[in-house]
Order: sequence, then structure tokens, then C-alpha cells
Amino acid sequence: MRVKEPSIGLALVPLIVLIGAAALSISFWKAGMFIPLISGIAAATIVGKLLGHKWSDLQDALSNGVSKALPAVFILFIIGTIIGTWILSGVIPTLIYYGLAIINPNLFVPLVCLVTGLVALVLGSSFTSIATVGLAFIAIGQGMEFPLALVAGAVISGAYFGDKLSPLSDTTNVAPAMVGEDLFAHVKHMLWDTIPAFVLAILLYWIVGLNYVSSSASVEEIGAIMQGLDNLFVIHPLLFIIPIITLLLMLKQYPAIPSLILISILGGVTAMLVQDNTITQVIQAMTSGFVSESGVAAIDSLLSRGGINSMLNTIGLIIIATALGGVLEATGVFRTIVKLIVSKIQTTGSLILSTVLSTFLIAFASGSQFLAIILPARGFLQSYKKFDLSPLNLSRSVEAAGTVGINLVPWGVPAVFAAGVLGVPAIEFIPFIFFAYLVPLINIIYGYTGFSIKKNPTSAITQTFEEEVL
Repeated sequence: MRVKEPSIGLALVPLIVLIGAAALSISFWKAGMFIPLISGIAAATIVGKLLGHKWSDLQDALSNGVSKALPAVFILFIIGTIIGTWILSGVIPTLIYYGLAIINPNLFVPLVCLVTGLVALVLGSSFTSIATVGLAFIAIGQGMEFPLALVAGAVISGAYFGDKLSPLSDTTNVAPAMVGEDLFAHVKHMLWDTIPAFVLAILLYWIVGLNYVSSSASVEEIGAIMQGLDNLFVIHPLLFIIPIITLLLMLKQYPAIPSLILISILGGVTAMLVQDNTITQVIQAMTSGFVSESGVAAIDSLLSRGGINSMLNTIGLIIIATALGGVLEATGVFRTIVKLIVSKIQTTGSLILSTVLSTFLIAFASGSQFLAIILPARGFLQSYKKFDLSPLNLSRSVEAAGTVGINLVPWGVPAVFAAGVLGVPAIEFIPFIFFAYLVPLINIIYGYTGFSIKKNPTSAITQTFEEEVL
């Protein structure tokens, strides 16, 4: 049987099933995203069979989708061990202790965004910055009694600001590669949307954060937490050496997985040498996380987390989401939808809008950053050339929605990861990821106004225009 391309109606079926089931599961069933994602896979495979695909091919597509997530899965396992050992060793308690001591509540939320952003810019990894300084900020915010959803939103905004602009970031390298442009030209062009969005986000975090300062923890409550931490752990500035080593490893661009394993081991060794823990306690913290039994509710809530086991739910969601993305790509669902959208484009503004919306559509359907960047970049490249626009506009637009905007997808890999690490449900922090709303919006505005839209310098129209001017 000959394999056919799906009609637009058939292509939309898996997406409608996924989004409908997700809405019901989140709003009414309160059952999470496993069943909606599996429902989407079932619908996509049925569509695939109707189109003439063999089950063996569809099964291979599921496997290929999951294979793209394996590096992230291994990183998640290791990050679980890092969180456990960094708490056991006193590294995170030390970060919390000094954070509570020096951070002004009036500036806390914007500082969360700024500092996480700078760390992510240096590391080139949103995941690592969220799991280290981001987790510490969550604990500090909880100690100060700020809404954790707001703090998580600030952490994620900062993390993806740094990730978006860092030449060390994988997504920042993938986007220009897909359109045949230079990495640093791509980063330079992204400054037009990234910097204004980040400044506006920080301003919004300052304004919103001020509303909670009056209800934040009192000096006495913060003092009690600091005293409790001091009683439980050896608190010392030298413990900052571990985060500094983490920064140096990332700056040297050593491979992520070996570097993270080393960081976890350093946390375990520090726990034994500084906090006088046994190897058994270290292994238990790596596996099941740290369990605080101080008797102080605030501290126990702050520190009872981490371990490989805490990552299993997150890893399960990522595996299923990327499997769905694999079968949707193999059956031509994405290709059909992108073709339809491209055929309707009339102006530069509608081209940028269509790029952003298509990227969001693929992000909602697959949950994968890489699919959300790669598929629109491939599908829209000829349209940008047709409009005599530099492909840098395309790489910037797909990064806006595919790298940053995907955080607005509750079952997307980035949101699921952040929820698992920070301990805040994605549906709660998504309204507060201001940066993720602003970056795509600014790109759409630029598309319709023409501001910062780069023309293709090699196009015939541009050359003719230049000759007429001269």
C-alpha cells in the first residue's frame, strides 16, 4: 500500500485529541499529562495506519523520537543526584543562608531573573542554571514567603534569556545551522528581541514582586530559618567553591554529562568531608534525595528534595512527549500543517506571525524544543528567500517560540523539567514566565513594523534597490 500525505483535516486529528485531552486532564481530571500524551500517540498511529504506514515504521518513529530525548534523560538522572548531594553537603543550605542574609525583599524577584540569566549565559544551559541557582532561589523565596509560582517564573525567564544568547547553548547553535547562517550573526540579530524582552520582564518582576513584600516573612522568621540551617549544617563561604567549579567546567566547554557526574561526586565528597556524612548517606541522597527532619516546618519543606527517584515522573513525561513528536513527524502531520500555513502568507508581518504560530503549534504537539526549531526552520526557509529576507529573521523567530515560548506548554520538555526540579506545577508558574510571552510578541511586532527586519543582501531586489539609490 502506497503511503499518502495526510489532508489538513486528518493532520489536525492527533493535535485536537492531545489538546482536548490535556485540557480535560488538567482542568477536570487533575491527572497530569500521561494519559493525554498517550491519547495523542494513539490518535497519531491510527492516522499513520490510515495513510498506509506499516506498524513497524510507526514503532521506529516512536523510538526515533525517544532517542532524541536520551541526552536530556541522562542529564536529568544526574541532576537528581546533584540536588541530593548539594543539599547533603551544605552547598544549597549555604546559598540559602547567605541569600536570606543579603537579599533585599524589594528587589528579590527581579534579582532572581537577573542572576539566573547571567549564570545561564555563562553556562549555556538553562537546565543546569535552573537546577542549581534556580533551586536555591526557590528555597530563598519560600523562606521569604514569596509565591513560589512567581519565583519559578522569574527563574525560568532568566534561565532562557541566558540560554538564548549563549554561544554554548545547543538550541542557539541549531537554529542558525538549520537556515545556513553564522552562529554569532544569529546571536547578534537576537539582541533586538532578547534585550528589550528581558528588561521589560525584570521591570514586571519588580512591580509584581512589590505586591508581596508586605506579606513576606518577617525578620524574625527569616532569622529562625537561618538559625535552623546553621544548626543542621556547617555553613561556610568556602562551600561556594562547588558552584564556582561548576561554572568553570561549563566555561571550558567540557561535555555536559561527564561534567555533571563530576559535580555530583564533588557534592558527595564534600558531604563526607565537611558535613561528616557516611558513604551510605551520600548514596541514599543521590537515589532518594535529602530528607530534612529538623522539626522546623519551613526548613523541612525547603530541603526535602532531590535524588534520582524525584526525576522519574519528569523523565516519563519527556519520553512519551518525544515519542509523540517522532510519530507526528514521520506521518507528515507537521509537514502538511506548515505547507498550508506557508501558502497563506501575503506580507512580511504575516510571514513572521506564521513562523511564530507554527513553531508554537509544533511545540504544543511535540513538547520538543528541537522539533519546534528544526521543522519550521526547514519549512519556512524558501518563503523568507521569496520575500528577500535574511534567514536570520527566520532563525530569530523560531528561537523566540521554540527555545523560549515552549516554556508555555505544560507538557513540553522544558516546563516538565522545571516543574520536576523546582517542585512547582507547570500550570502554576506558566502565567509568570513573562520573558516567554514578550519575546514572541516583540518578534511579531517587528514583523508588522519592519523594525530590525534584516533584508537579504544577496537578493536581486535588494541589489536593484541599491543600484537605483546609487
